[in-house]
Amino acid sequence: MPAHDRAPHAQGGKGEPMGMDRIAGAPISWGVCEVPGWGLQLPPARVLEEMGGLGLAAAEFGPDGFLPSGAAERTALLRRHGLRPVGGFVPAVLHDPERDPLPEVERALSGFGVERSSSVGAGPPLTLVLAAATGLDGYDERPVLNAAAWTTLLGNLDRIAARAAELGVQATLHPHVGTVVERREEVHRVLDGAAIPLCLDTGHLLIGGTDPVELAARAPDRIAHVHLKDVDAELADGVRCGRSTYTDAVRAGIYRPLGAGDVDVAALLSSLEGVGYDGWYVLEQDVVLADEPAPGTGPCDDVRASLGFLAGALA
Repeated sequence: MPAHDRAPHAQGGKGEPMGMDRIAGAPISWGVCEVPGWGLQLPPARVLEEMGGLGLAAAEFGPDGFLPSGAAERTALLRRHGLRPVGGFVPAVLHDPERDPLPEVERALSGFGVERSSSVGAGPPLTLVLAAATGLDGYDERPVLNAAAWTTLLGNLDRIAARAAELGVQATLHPHVGTVVERREEVHRVLDGAAIPLCLDTGHLLIGGTDPVELAARAPDRIAHVHLKDVDAELADGVRCGRSTYTDAVRAGIYRPLGAGDVDVAALLSSLEGVGYDGWYVLEQDVVLADEPAPGTGPCDDVRASLGFLAGALA
């Protein structure tokens, strides 16, 4: 029996079934990425129209420049498509003692606006999804940090989290392939050395050697945001062992619609909801597009399949 068929249905933290109103989308599921040369970049109008048409409740912002830079204009555009703002992915170099990342992160936060989804009845707060970038383009190579760089990284994580909180934004760290926090031991070094919560990305964690279900059970109080991916474990092993680059693996289809890969997504949902997790679940199946698919097809098909899986899991 597939792993994703074994777990009980996810339940809300107060014993009620979790609804679809906490399911968001991300532009990377439509191939929109900050990496130069990643692939065809679809325009915001198409991506947001398809997100809204699929019934997603909200959207992450995507890379710098994808949506308007002004918070009011950005939020208004999302709302025209029936989407609430979630927050966004912000890669920043956090380990260089000669480089202060806070001004860069504050510029990104200026586009989040003052709308605070932590208000009564409004759902999860806006979320800063930090990645500990290497300073190199792309996610196919990365340096190994020395002790001084780790000290700088950990200190910057908590500085940024504190500043984001002052602005009404929940900061998280996203362990991510090709960043300086990728492998299991690096994830645990952050858990032990900093207070910032995590964005639990089921795909990037698995590729880096961390079982996302085990992590959710071990440190539920450190999970503040979730990116849901399903993963082809054989392709993931190829990236982890150096047989394939991350980009080539994405092109080959390492990310699958939920329920079609090797992550026990249902068990993860059950575990998190059982301990009262009330944050966003963001659907992410990173893709590289070579050509523009017909409207309503391609990435839209994969997101639709993932939503179908979630509807069954949450029934």
